[in-house]
Amino acid sequence: MSNPPVVLITGALAGIGRATAFGFARTGASVVVSGRRPAEGASLVAELEQLGVSGLFVQADVRHEDEVRNLIDQTVARFGRLDIAVNNAGVEGRAGMLTDQTVENYTDIFETNVLGVILSLKYELRVMQAQGFGSIVNISSSLGRMGFAGVGVYGASKFAVEGLTRSAALEAAPFGVRVNAVAPGPVDTGMIDRLSGSEEAKAGFAQMIPVKRIGLPEEIAETIVFVASAKAPYLTGQSIAVDGGQTA
Repeated sequence: MSNPPVVLITGALAGIGRATAFGFARTGASVVVSGRRPAEGASLVAELEQLGVSGLFVQADVRHEDEVRNLIDQTVARFGRLDIAVNNAGVEGRAGMLTDQTVENYTDIFETNVLGVILSLKYELRVMQAQGFGSIVNISSSLGRMGFAGVGVYGASKFAVEGLTRSAALEAAPFGVRVNAVAPGPVDTGMIDRLSGSEEAKAGFAQMIPVKRIGLPEEIAETIVFVASAKAPYLTGQSIAVDGGQTA
């Protein structure tokens, strides 16, 4: 019997990342989760291992190259390879019109959402290209595919993720490695709670979606698991919108 796939997920302690960890665990994969809160990481690994899979938590802030390098190194040291990586770590920063934006807010958002993806890709691709196989999924957003007033800096960071995905896919293809993105619309996570600020505003978000509801983290996770899997061997350099029709 072949060894189970080894999956790494950044920003795995809440929301889409957490749902994705369980999604892969249910397929029997070994799951490496990372984030900045060790107690929550240990608790998540314990929950994953209750499903009968191997789990590992590595504390990592994707803004810092040495921590990303250590994350990949520890993954390979434990499991011997890296089959799938999901670059999910992200922050929304402070919403507001561009006329009110600050350098500090730009830096906070772009260091995690863009630099964090670049550093993750750098070390993931080094391992996967040497292996001759692997699949990477970057988490983008519907706001990386369309404009939306009041979240311009966050949206710009996700447009950058879309561009990085395409370039990385072209660089990785000769080595047998696929790179794609999944672009969620509004999803019922802490991020949308912070952005909306109230249940009324969140309900308003839902009414702007053609299917008239907010998505569930598990719905996004199912798409991530599929896109990353061997069931999509010819899919690379693409961004899959999972947004209830928002960008249609």
